[in-house]
Amino acid sequence: MNGADLLRIVDLMHREKNISKEVIFEGIEAAVQLATEKQYGEEEDIQVSINRDSGEIHAKKGEQVIDPELLGRIAAQSAKQVMIQKIREAECNATFDEYIAMKGDLVHGTVQRFEGGAATVSLGKSEAILPRGEQIPGETHHVGERVKAVVLDVRKVGQRVKIILSRTHPDFVRRLFENEIPEIADRTIEIKALAREAGYRAKIAVSSIDLKVDCVGACVGVRGSRIKNIVDELGGERIDIVRWNDSLQVMIPNALQPAQIEEVFLYPRLGRAIVLVKEDQLSLAIGRRGQNVRLASKLVGWDIEIMTHDELNEGIERAENWFRQIPEVTNELVEAFIEEGFLSYDDLTFLEPAQMAELAGLSEEQATNLIAFAEAAAEKVEQDSRAAKAAEPETSATTTPAEGQRSTPSSRAAELFPDEESAKPEAAKPTLESLFGPETTSKPEESLSAAQVFGETSGPNAEESKKDEGEGD
Repeated sequence: MNGADLLRIVDLMHREKNISKEVIFEGIEAAVQLATEKQYGEEEDIQVSINRDSGEIHAKKGEQVIDPELLGRIAAQSAKQVMIQKIREAECNATFDEYIAMKGDLVHGTVQRFEGGAATVSLGKSEAILPRGEQIPGETHHVGERVKAVVLDVRKVGQRVKIILSRTHPDFVRRLFENEIPEIADRTIEIKALAREAGYRAKIAVSSIDLKVDCVGACVGVRGSRIKNIVDELGGERIDIVRWNDSLQVMIPNALQPAQIEEVFLYPRLGRAIVLVKEDQLSLAIGRRGQNVRLASKLVGWDIEIMTHDELNEGIERAENWFRQIPEVTNELVEAFIEEGFLSYDDLTFLEPAQMAELAGLSEEQATNLIAFAEAAAEKVEQDSRAAKAAEPETSATTTPAEGQRSTPSSRAAELFPDEESAKPEAAKPTLESLFGPETTSKPEESLSAAQVFGETSGPNAEESKKDEGEGD
């Protein structure tokens, strides 16, 4: 092979396989070097180089010039294997570098086949995998179908590159908005936050840097023309577009749309917001299976708890009764806990001893003991609540949330939809008896309610609660 032919082959491989010319030249040099060593022995001082301009191969054994064309068949076969390996490595590296830079970007591909629910998608020169878990729930694909997805992950597996795609990641919705809405693509409108439960609902917060452009209206389009294309791609997934605001007092009501909000209380120490609504807006604010409040919480980055005015008053009274059981607690400290948004023993356990000492004006040792008491009390209340639930008839239509436990962003939803609760792992925590002596208000062989352990709740629904307990019996 003359130099011109070698340069033409190198240029062709460079364009077809997207491999650097220098890498190809180095691979050929290594192959000829190996072939020459096979022929003359590795102990010989052999040097091989290729002129990058003319394509001529120069091989020397010491001062003796070697003609590569005179090498034997076995040496040539070894050189071929080395070249193939080098080219595969270079191709793998080039593919990896290309797609790792595209991580989070939207790609188009064609479904080639299915393996155990996972779809293999052709992206042109490369193949990617769309796992079953990254497909939108309820959707089905078929061979030959064109699909859109985002690059979720890129990994090297031996000499191959494994590209993972996703249609459930929030970035998929973000890229669809950038494709469909020119104002987002040119940065006139910015996507501030996005929360999604794939296949069901998504919330997206947008803002405009141009006061003349309505960010929400531009995303929806005339008669919903723009948003319709995105919803169709997502298989009918519901999308709420809300206006971003830096003030949480405004942003949280926006995020909870379409529910009407009465008032918002912010508690920065816990990262919690208590939102008050009227009774007729309660189910709308929570959403189906707590979906609305859960997505709103992800959107703003705060725990959101939905309550009516009566529920908040009851929660405050219940918390006051609990906190007064803490040894050596003062009324001022109880009020301080309530003002900071602590409504259960479990809330107190989220503070570090130093934070508790600063808030309560205690020494760090006293703060540590207080937190230990709260942990043990929360565990005790939870155990009593579980025992009470186990004793209820199986036909009972209502469930009571574990008293004394910290409310999650969808705590009201957990009350209405018990299947959303997550089991709390059992942990070895100090008991009340081990910390502060035996309790005289409870017996280990009996299943007592929280009211029996810590005193009757003096809230406005105390009589109704007793009446309900009598009916339950």
